[in-house]
Amino acid sequence: MDADIDRLRDEILASLAAAGDLAALEAVRISALGRKGRVTELTKSLGALPPEQRREVGQRVNVLKREIEAALATRAAELEASALERRLAAERIDITLPARERPQGRIHPVSQVAEEIAAIFADMGFAVAEGPDVEDDFHNFTALNFPPEHPARLMHDTFFLEATQDGQPLLLRTHTSPVQIRHMMAGPPPYRVIAPGRTYRCDSDMTHTPMFHQVEGLMIGRDVHMGHLKGCLIDFVHAFFERPDIKVRFRPSFFPFTEPSAEVDIGCRRGRDELVVGEGADWLEILGCGMVHPNVIRAVGLDPEDWQGFAFGMGIDRVAMLKYGIPDLRTFFEADLRWLRHYGFLPLDVPTTYAGLSR
Repeated sequence: MDADIDRLRDEILASLAAAGDLAALEAVRISALGRKGRVTELTKSLGALPPEQRREVGQRVNVLKREIEAALATRAAELEASALERRLAAERIDITLPARERPQGRIHPVSQVAEEIAAIFADMGFAVAEGPDVEDDFHNFTALNFPPEHPARLMHDTFFLEATQDGQPLLLRTHTSPVQIRHMMAGPPPYRVIAPGRTYRCDSDMTHTPMFHQVEGLMIGRDVHMGHLKGCLIDFVHAFFERPDIKVRFRPSFFPFTEPSAEVDIGCRRGRDELVVGEGADWLEILGCGMVHPNVIRAVGLDPEDWQGFAFGMGIDRVAMLKYGIPDLRTFFEADLRWLRHYGFLPLDVPTTYAGLSR
């Protein structure tokens, strides 16, 4: 009997050691200690033994059960630890890698440059003002001192609509200057705003499109003069192109809504297939400006004897082309994803004057 118990012990312990997972271990447990297990059947057979032998064999069987239960617990702990290690290895997260893929979308250069311009003028105290794309004759022309016979009022230059207001045709604004008129008529001076937005004119070639983007600025106060205008725009040019050595000059010009008026040129170098801003002896015009015409100030109900100021305007698309080397304006509107991936900006590249406009 003792030999049978020893042999049973060795077989069960060997099976426990060979169990490769918890399911196999459970099968060994059932075959040994289950209701019909080998150790259970051995316990049931004790009743057939003589009384003097029953006690001794019973003690041996109890020792066997405790030994098997201890071996089961030890092997179960080993298999659970091994299973946990395999799971951790399979589900491991490498925290040195990005938590998510880099964004696939890109910010359009026009949107990015508009934000760059707004960031620069915000540091100078300018707020952003907005207005409608569909304008009337008063805000787009008359209040800005355009005479009735001015060429800009003709059909070949302006998109007029069939809709009318007070007997006058409505139109797609040809500049964002009407935003300045609306802003001045909405509240008392002083004013210091920029007005970025879409504008529309009948024109299309490599440097002109029927719809383009402008930003115009306005500052009205009691003691504003031409020196303030020059200082503001020179600082803007240096900040926008991120080169403090760029030469800037002001040339006399004419605009109906400013007097005196000027065009602003920056130094550049022209080659056969290149244009480099900030170098060389050539000049390139980038924007127009001037002191606000007294007639414009009167049109919004102010006295030009008390209030004066300056205004300026530039094409956002044009300065974007200059800064980022984009050769053809028409590609801005072609919705080519390959072009956008090349010239576009990551969504988190927010331009600031303290951290850098372009990254």
